[in-house]
Amino acid sequence: MHISKLTSTEAHLPFARWHGLPLESVRLSAGFWAAWQDTNRRVTLPHGLQMLEQAGTLDNFRVAAGFKDAPYRGAMTFHDSDVYKWLEAVAYELQANPDPVLRQQADEVIDLVAAAQQPDGYLNTYYQLVEPQSRWSDLDFGHELYCAGHLFEAAAAYTRATGTTRLLDVATRFADLLDATFGPGKREATSGHPVVELALVKLYRATGNARYLDLARFFVDVRGRGVMRGLGWLKSEYHQDRVPVREQDIVEGHAVRAMYLNAGVTDLYLETGEAALLAAMQRQWRDMTGGKMFVTGGLGSQYEGEAFGDAYELPSDQCYCETCAAIGNVFWNWRMLLATGEARFADLIERALFNGVLSGLSAAGDSFFYINPLLSRGGYARQPWYEVACCPPNLMRLLASLPQYFMSHDDGGLQVHLYGTGTAQLALESGQPLTLSMQTDYPWDGKIELRIDEADGSRWALRLRRPGWCTGAAVTVNGQPVDAPAVEAGYIVLDRAWQPGDVVQLDLPMEPTLVEAHPRVDAVRDSVSIQRGPVVYCVEEADHPGVNVMDLRLDENAPLRAVWREGLVGRGAMVVEASGAVADLSAWDGLLYRRAGKRGDLPLRPITLVAIPYHAWANRGANAMRVWIPRA
Repeated sequence: MHISKLTSTEAHLPFARWHGLPLESVRLSAGFWAAWQDTNRRVTLPHGLQMLEQAGTLDNFRVAAGFKDAPYRGAMTFHDSDVYKWLEAVAYELQANPDPVLRQQADEVIDLVAAAQQPDGYLNTYYQLVEPQSRWSDLDFGHELYCAGHLFEAAAAYTRATGTTRLLDVATRFADLLDATFGPGKREATSGHPVVELALVKLYRATGNARYLDLARFFVDVRGRGVMRGLGWLKSEYHQDRVPVREQDIVEGHAVRAMYLNAGVTDLYLETGEAALLAAMQRQWRDMTGGKMFVTGGLGSQYEGEAFGDAYELPSDQCYCETCAAIGNVFWNWRMLLATGEARFADLIERALFNGVLSGLSAAGDSFFYINPLLSRGGYARQPWYEVACCPPNLMRLLASLPQYFMSHDDGGLQVHLYGTGTAQLALESGQPLTLSMQTDYPWDGKIELRIDEADGSRWALRLRRPGWCTGAAVTVNGQPVDAPAVEAGYIVLDRAWQPGDVVQLDLPMEPTLVEAHPRVDAVRDSVSIQRGPVVYCVEEADHPGVNVMDLRLDENAPLRAVWREGLVGRGAMVVEASGAVADLSAWDGLLYRRAGKRGDLPLRPITLVAIPYHAWANRGANAMRVWIPRA
């Protein structure tokens, strides 16, 4: 099967194993993710615009454009990037669901951005208003290239969505200035916060201008000289500058910087096919997933530098797990999936989305977590906005673009990576349309039905991801069981001549299970977490009144029971009930330490534990919560 006339920037990557579909080709119509997209559309995007006004971020552009006389608002050099991420989110929304009101709001913001740009193409409201003499003076922390990168991403997305080039013209003028300023024989330096690398690749794909791809390669090649000054006790590794990219074996330093850089490096591989780049990415991926990633898909063990720690340094309460890092985890793994066609990368996308990403947004859609701990003793709540507001618009753009992660294609067929209710519309080489519909209550139910609504009888392979958490999967075609279906790189392969009306049913058993961590993860030794399907669970104070969740214990030998709870955080969710106990600590009154007694001499009172999806915590108040529960 050949899919033609694609408009996705990932449609024809020369060295990709698989290729992305246009965002508008896949539509989520009902179910879990459609509800979150609807909230993003109705609540989160309007809230974001309101907060950008309230924080003064848009006013900075008005002042830079000469429309207003006022001081720069905000304490950071990178507030412009919040506007660009909001515009990118709007672009994805408009591409899938044209909305004249939202389009007008975005166009007004774009007019502000264009008016603020200087004649030579430079654009950064902080440096224009506060330190006009200091352009490019602090590449380590100035974030000029970082803001430029988010502008480039927004511009490429907005042009693809609307066909207009107003923002793209701003972006290319700025990119041309970068190309005249940086490069071999010019200024040989790069940004302390990566993102310009992947953004320049996107700009190259949007314009066909190879100079932008060359500049992206330069910014990658010049990194790793150990010249950036770092932060606190973290040295140049904080900025991803300790070692050249092709030589790096571990993930380290600031977690978001690492994810954005790795996404850009993988983009370069997809365009150039340079094997050393992919090999370095695979080494880092193994290091990350083998000892530096939380069970939620969250990243960043250390508050100092929002950074990765040592292998197995995964504290539950003092972890950072920035929402942007989990989002960056999705971005990087999507590119690795396209590069390799291996389900392990889609598995990680799913883990991060359902857990470490979604926990960053309230069920109402108007408050956010910057940090996502796996243990809270209470008092930690989402906020409507932050002075460093990178995470809220990052969530907006990810949710608006979510359908693009569900499927991909190659000349041999179609691949399904994520499961939800919706439709996909493609075009075969013959010009005949191909339409598929998918019905499921995933992630609460593992039964998925795919129906071929339109096809021309061509033979092609439908690949369905068999999740890594699933120990057994059953599949039928037109009601007939497929015994021992072929499985390649984690995908069930159904290769046949497809006809309209063909129905595939995939059944993924979804029993609650207990998960334990590597014995070297000292912070959660002798503890377990609960997972059902792709969803990680936690126990929260709201479900255990009068009980300190630090005193809970779980009976690992008792069965786990999945129960639907209507109305939980508005949407309803599957909770998991477990047999457990509350530890009686009365003998410890007034004591912090004592002579050791026999193991198991702590009195326990039986209790039924109720575990809710981790992403749903803190929607009923700033409750205490924990993911890892000690064994009884």
